[in-house]
Amino acid sequence: MSIRRASVFSVRSSVYDYVVENGRTYHRFKEGNYLMPNDEIEQDRLDMQHHVWCIALHDQLFLAPITPNPQNVLDMGTGTGIWAIDFAFRYPSAQVIGNDLSPIQPSYIPGNCTFEIDDIEDDWTYSQKFDFIHGRLLVSCFKDHRAVLKRAFDALKPGGYLEMQDADFPMKCVDDSLEGTALWKWNMYVEEASAKAGKPWTRTKQYKGWMEEIGFVDVEESIVPFPINTWPRDLHLKTLGLWFQHDLLEGLNSNIALFTRVMGWSSEEVEALLVDVRKDVENRRVHAYVSMHIVYGRKP
Repeated sequence: MSIRRASVFSVRSSVYDYVVENGRTYHRFKEGNYLMPNDEIEQDRLDMQHHVWCIALHDQLFLAPITPNPQNVLDMGTGTGIWAIDFAFRYPSAQVIGNDLSPIQPSYIPGNCTFEIDDIEDDWTYSQKFDFIHGRLLVSCFKDHRAVLKRAFDALKPGGYLEMQDADFPMKCVDDSLEGTALWKWNMYVEEASAKAGKPWTRTKQYKGWMEEIGFVDVEESIVPFPINTWPRDLHLKTLGLWFQHDLLEGLNSNIALFTRVMGWSSEEVEALLVDVRKDVENRRVHAYVSMHIVYGRKP
């Protein structure tokens, strides 16, 4: 069992008093820290996103060579909790904790899985040390990613692993078909807005170096391309692109607050841009992809 921090938000009625904005709902605890919604539409997208990652990693939840019988596992920014639940089913030896700013996790979960409402950027005071700590798609979440990686290092047992799975931004392309598109403009706007918000989406490529500086050893990095649609000839990448396209199209709608809150755009202005961005995402002549970095390291 973990010692619950003073910052952990007790699950009472006020935590479900979500912020409503532009027809979407957002977390109330630490309001404004995370700019993506938490409503059922977004929850469905996050669950689908988990399926996308399972396709990309050939049904693996992680790449780190962890112990076969992990005891304590932490899933940072767990979202709907689907990764933590999947891990708990696959590793019955583990006690899995998932934390998030939103109480959107299901009530019926494996007995070896628990969830808490918490902010990963607050101090960690767990009484136990972890065998494995996992974080997926957290590039947009933190003011100081390096500090979070350091907290994870301190919370691991000797020999324990941290694995980060995240997107490198902006998108890349195998040719010049992304140039001049509305999708590329959207990339540039997102890069500008995320930097202005103090949480730039361009930090993923720094994870490996930061982990080595902090003291992790045997740090490995794998880069997996996620095509934006079915443009690749390779069957696996084509299948991945089919699913990622659905995730990306819904994700465009989920990123509206980055434009309205940070850039001061109206929702109508955002939608005017997204009309053409969606066309680009669906256009198989745009050979773009997102580089997903899987970085893991061991605490000596």
